[in-house]
Order: sequence, then C-alpha cells, then structure tokens
Amino acid sequence: MGAPIRQIPKHIRLLTISLLGVALAGCSVNPATGQRQFNLLSRSHEISIGEDAKTELTETYGGAVQDQRLQEYVTQVGMSMVPHTEADYASLPWEFTLLDSEVINAFALPGGKVFITRGLAERFTSEAQLAGVLGHEIGHVTARHANNRITNQLIVTGVIVGANVAAGQSDDDLVRVGVPVLTGAVGTGFVLKFNRDEELEADALGMRYMARAGYDPRGQLEVMQILGDASGGARGWEIMATHPHPETRIDRIQRALQREYANTQGNPEYQTHEARYQREFLSRLSRLPRGADEDAGWEAFARSAGMHAGCTCHAVFGGPVP
Repeated sequence: MGAPIRQIPKHIRLLTISLLGVALAGCSVNPATGQRQFNLLSRSHEISIGEDAKTELTETYGGAVQDQRLQEYVTQVGMSMVPHTEADYASLPWEFTLLDSEVINAFALPGGKVFITRGLAERFTSEAQLAGVLGHEIGHVTARHANNRITNQLIVTGVIVGANVAAGQSDDDLVRVGVPVLTGAVGTGFVLKFNRDEELEADALGMRYMARAGYDPRGQLEVMQILGDASGGARGWEIMATHPHPETRIDRIQRALQREYANTQGNPEYQTHEARYQREFLSRLSRLPRGADEDAGWEAFARSAGMHAGCTCHAVFGGPVP
C-alpha cells in the first residue's frame, strides 16, 4: 500500500495536483488518431516552434536544394495529401523542403514543416514512394507526436511547474524551450526518434493520406523494403538511427494492403507515377551538383551524436549505436 496522503510532502502533493490540473485542462481527442492526447502546446505554439527551428535544421542539412522546379515537385506531392487530413489540419502553414544533403533522412517539425533529403529521395523509383515518406511525416504532424515529445521533456526537466501553464504560460517561454529540444534532436534523435507505436501510427496515417490522394499505398511498403535492404548499416543512413527496425512495420503495412486497402491493388485509380518521377524529378536531380559530401554528412551526424566519425551504425532503427 502507498503512504497516506498526509505523509507525502506538501510540495510534492501540490506539484502533483498542479500537473493533474494541467493534464485535465490540456487533454482532448486527436481527430487524426481518435486517441485522447495531452496537448500542452497550442496550435500557435507548434507553428512558432516549427518556424523557429526550421532555419537551423535546414542549414544543418546543407540547405535546401537550389532548384525551384524540384522544390515545387516535392511540394506538389506533399500538398496533394494535405486536403485529405482531418479536421482543420489542412489550414496549417504546410511547407515541404528538399534538403541538399547526402545523409538519408526525412522528418517533420510541428506546425506542418516537412523535410526530405535528396539522399533519400534519389533512392526511390516512383512518386508513390515519395508520397509514402511525405505522408508518413504528415502523419507525425497530425498525430502531434512532436507535441508529446516536447511536453514530456519539459515536464521531465522541470520546466513545467504548477498550473500556471494551464492558465497560459507565455508563448515566448514555450517556444524558447521547445526549439532547443527540436534542434538538439538532429544529433540525439530525441524528438525525431519516435517510439514504435508512434511510427506505426504515422505509417497508417501516411497510407490513409496517400490513398485518398490517389497514390497506390503499396508505395509505403516499398519504402520500408528499401530501408530494410539497407539495414546492414550503410554509412549516411541517418533515418536508420532515428526510426525503429522496419520488420514490424512491413508486416503491419502488408496486412493493411490485404485488408482495408485491398481495393487499391491493381486498381487504375491508384497510381505510382514511376515514369513521371524519373522524367521530372530523378533526371533533373541527377544533373545538379552534389551537396554535402556523404562522408562529411555522416561524420557531422556522428560528431553530434557523440560517436567517433569513422564508425558504422550497425544497430539501426533506434538501437544502441556502438
């Protein structure tokens, strides 16, 4: 049995009551997932944090690819799925950016900022595969997974104390704390490394959005297979250090294709657009000068993660790195 309430120190009781009040005040049902969620960050907080973190993260990955047509291509694919998100998520200030980096990664910031590196995009063979990754990242935004991570970090580090947060802590205070949590995740994967349930949730949402936009959701499976084939530890595959192993995800996606998406398979209404991806994206990207050198990009990631620069990440998708 636990200690009687009167034996618990007063400051602990007050803090517990305060945090409970914050949780009750900020708990609501997420329209994308149907799950109740503790939303410490408001919509404006998430937009501000994503906007403030965008510049630093973009620069970390070598900046945006300097080709307007390629950026427009990625934006068009991403925006084709945005109208199919739930509730008012479509009204977020969505941005889709192709980063000029050989490091293999894709990630999203709260408020609708989605990124994919050229190093990952050029390994795809169809527009549906690109839509699979962008849809997955859109799913992280609509499921508000970054909100979960930032909230947990703020509570753990003691930044959130008392019910003053529920009463309206300063936007500047939350943004000032939230941005370092995100930008620090480039090396540590704190926010970008979601847990298994969150990754599976983003996979399911991504398939939902891409199918609604007319893409063959099998593209999501092909992305997982591409990542799975590289799970031996290729240098530069940063996404494999910030995402869990794909085997479980592949199995879940295959079951979804056989069940709720069975009608999409072999159906001409759901396309992969392989020829268009080759003609309008890959061929143009291949003519551009390379951005950050792959080894340099990996070494920068290794340094930020506290690894020695020459190491190879064998324990991929969230496992410990030697």
